[in-house]
Amino acid sequence: MNKPIPTISLTPEDPGAADCLALMEELSTLLEQITGGNGKASFDADDVRGPMARFVVARDAAGVAQGCGAFRPLEPGVAEIKRMYARRHSSGIGSAVLAYLEREAAALGYQAVWLETRLVNRRAVDFYTARGYARIANYGKYIGNPLAVCFEKQLPGN
Repeated sequence: MNKPIPTISLTPEDPGAADCLALMEELSTLLEQITGGNGKASFDADDVRGPMARFVVARDAAGVAQGCGAFRPLEPGVAEIKRMYARRHSSGIGSAVLAYLEREAAALGYQAVWLETRLVNRRAVDFYTARGYARIANYGKYIGNPLAVCFEKQLPGN
């Protein structure tokens, strides 16, 4: 018998809200364990507060925050995915957050989304690859960093 799909609500929220800060702190702790760095230096909350950006929180049926993600403008036509996180015991949260961000970015006129993760973070690399992301040359501050791996996904309708 198939497991029922849990109810997930996705809502844009301010990254400074308590639930958002708690999720991002969990992400930073996990990244520190996996990669040796917490990723905080690569994220500025103000970058995801503008009209061409989003910060979204996924909540379960009880209203408990289970995951988050964001995008910010990177260059004309390209948004950058930031602070993607889903609690490990949650099912489908990461996919739901990523799909929401892709839809929102496309609706705002972006043609593609880019992101960076660490090569050692196999779970993330496999997650993005399974969702249609293709590896691209490292961009921006990741150029020349052999520990970083960058991905792109072309958005539909553009």
